[in-house]
Amino acid sequence: MVANRVPVLRARWLTQTFLSWPYPPATVQALLPRGLVVDEFEGAAWVTFTPFLMADVRVLGLPALPTFAETNLRTYVRGGDAVWFFSLDVTCPLLLAGRTLGVPYHLADLRVSVTGDTVTYTGARRTGDAGYRLVVRPGAPAGPTELDGWLTSRWRAYSRRLGRLWETPVGHEPWSPAGVSVAALEQTVTRAAGLPAPRGEPVALFSRSVDHAWVGATRPVRSPTPPNPRQGGRT
Repeated sequence: MVANRVPVLRARWLTQTFLSWPYPPATVQALLPRGLVVDEFEGAAWVTFTPFLMADVRVLGLPALPTFAETNLRTYVRGGDAVWFFSLDVTCPLLLAGRTLGVPYHLADLRVSVTGDTVTYTGARRTGDAGYRLVVRPGAPAGPTELDGWLTSRWRAYSRRLGRLWETPVGHEPWSPAGVSVAALEQTVTRAAGLPAPRGEPVALFSRSVDHAWVGATRPVRSPTPPNPRQGGRT
């Protein structure tokens, strides 16, 4: 985890589902900007689709924003347990300010609804080029596997703007993952990102709540991404 820095945003992440698929590393690498190298787990790159709710969001000491939905599509890159976002769909226009630093925010109509033991997520990007419908049934808490930890323990995000890379530190308490079954899934978010359709069933996780999450100030990257991955599952 990155050292604690003064956060520019604090929030709680609620009702979050992670759907992750393996991809050939070369397929993902082709979509990354110069200076980033795709991270791998057991020889595969991974892409994760994750819808959730942002609650108690406070930006730079301002009053808390109303709860809103977000959905992001991300992959994993070397250099400090990091992620690269292909897209972040949000219902909160304030977050579109992140585009000034190359963060790919899109305004979208998103909805998260809970009925009994079923959670339904729907989304439609305002530009009309991506949307989804996902229905899941969360299960009992489960101890995280090595892959689960690799996918969820990420402490910075990269973006690219004005010909250079930027990094944003992220912190949160440990996840308490639960199993989840996917009852229905239709999505065009991966296609909009330039990825081929994912194959096979996703690795699926669910989190009811992460109560202490923060995002630090974005800063330019001063050194290139380290060329060698860590040991333990990575290749």
